[in-house]
Amino acid sequence: MSADVEFTAEQEKAESPQPPEEQAPPEPEPQEQAPRAAVKGEEGVQPYGLPGKPFARGPFLFGLVGGLGVLTAIAIAQMVVASLSTIVLVVVAMFLAVGLNPAVESLQRRGVTRRAAITIVFAGVIVAFVLFGLAIVPPVSKQLTEFVNAVPGYITELSNHPTLRQLDADYQILPQLRTFVTSTLGPSLATGIMGAGLVVLNGVFTTVTLLVLMLYFLGSLHTIKDYLLKLVPASRRPRTRAISEEILGGIGGYVAGNVLISVIAGVLTWIFLSIADVQYALALALVVALTDLIPLVGATIGAVLVTGVALLESLPAGIACAIFFVIYQQIENYFIYPRVMKRSVDVTPAVTVIAALFGGALLGIVGALLAIPVAAAISLIIREIVLPRQDHA
Repeated sequence: MSADVEFTAEQEKAESPQPPEEQAPPEPEPQEQAPRAAVKGEEGVQPYGLPGKPFARGPFLFGLVGGLGVLTAIAIAQMVVASLSTIVLVVVAMFLAVGLNPAVESLQRRGVTRRAAITIVFAGVIVAFVLFGLAIVPPVSKQLTEFVNAVPGYITELSNHPTLRQLDADYQILPQLRTFVTSTLGPSLATGIMGAGLVVLNGVFTTVTLLVLMLYFLGSLHTIKDYLLKLVPASRRPRTRAISEEILGGIGGYVAGNVLISVIAGVLTWIFLSIADVQYALALALVVALTDLIPLVGATIGAVLVTGVALLESLPAGIACAIFFVIYQQIENYFIYPRVMKRSVDVTPAVTVIAALFGGALLGIVGALLAIPVAAAISLIIREIVLPRQDHA
């Protein structure tokens, strides 16, 4: 009897309704929750509904995307080729700014503010350009004026020469020469003079643009470095900063060392040409200093030019210049250059030659100038990053 009572009680308890607080609320369906949440603006739900299925990646879509990628790559390559001169100008300006930065920092260590130090260095660069122009332009214009004034005398001497008069009587050389000068040579010279004027104007514009870019880069060099370092992960920034500072220091040391070597070459050449009584000694010395900036072949080019000008004056002066440059280049290659460059760029001579050859083949004189510090930077990256990873692999 008691068992029947217990079974009846349990059955009534199971059939009795649960209290409201113990019943779990029904879960809404996903299709109804998203629109209501979008209307109410709840967090974590996309306001425009759930995304649909991705498009089918068929062969047509794959080919279309691939073709667009190829067209984009071709367009980017064409833009780079079209703006190559501007890119080279910007790179050279940055290179010169990095090279002049050690001079600015040296003035800063002496108590000069950075703005004043940049002004002093930039003024020195402007003065150097002006002095170079004053040393080169007057001799060239004087020689051209003397040649133009001497042309009528040359023509008179040629017309009075007996052999030429006989040839003129037989073959009518002078009338043909006069016709050639008036009909062909005159217009060609006029076109050439106009083209030379445009080249000079373009060179002046390029030089001014280069100086302005260099000034801006020199003033904002630290800002540019800090901004580029922000693109590196935070855990690698100290090491990247140290490597980049060493690379920039090497570039600055290379530029300063190269300029110092060129100044030494120019000063010694000016002293020798003054002693040898060669005309326009200062202008020729500046030519030697300018060409000496070019790696490998610059010193030889300057020596050949100056020796040729000296030979036009007298044979002994030309022979003396040839002997001087042969001796000086040996001294520069084996004593001056290693001592000046030993603290700036750590590159073996073979790598230097190969880098200069590749740089000259790619970008001419500018590439040859940039090749050696770029090779030094690549060598540093390989030594500090690639080789340690290979050792721990």
